[in-house]
Amino acid sequence: MSRSYAGGCACGAVRYTCEGEPVAMVDCQCRQCQRQTGGGHGSYLTFAGTPWDVQGTPNTWSVAGDSGTTKNAAFCATCGSPLFITFPDVPGVVAIRAGSLDEPERYQPQLVTWTEAAQPWDHVDPAATKFARMPPTA
Repeated sequence: MSRSYAGGCACGAVRYTCEGEPVAMVDCQCRQCQRQTGGGHGSYLTFAGTPWDVQGTPNTWSVAGDSGTTKNAAFCATCGSPLFITFPDVPGVVAIRAGSLDEPERYQPQLVTWTEAAQPWDHVDPAATKFARMPPTA
């Protein structure tokens, strides 16, 4: 049985737990992720069909991804910490921001997406599989 993933915001007002294992661990270098993180990329653990729970009430804002999919980005209303992304068109999928984990060392990037938007100063894991945009779907 796997250990749950737990985390939350900097001030402790919002906490989450997620059971199971992520289907992917992704560094995304798109411009949206650069703007949301204030850095060169966003780092996410993506879970599908995995039980998870949120304590506290995060704020959300919605944005359309490049494919047209709506993404709801959750963050703490008190401290502003970015926490996770849900996808109304894809229920059951959540992308947890690696930096919000209680044990961020559990994050092991496997894929890098949107390398065509990468900043020259942003160095990601050279061993990770890279895609110019999003990986092809099955």
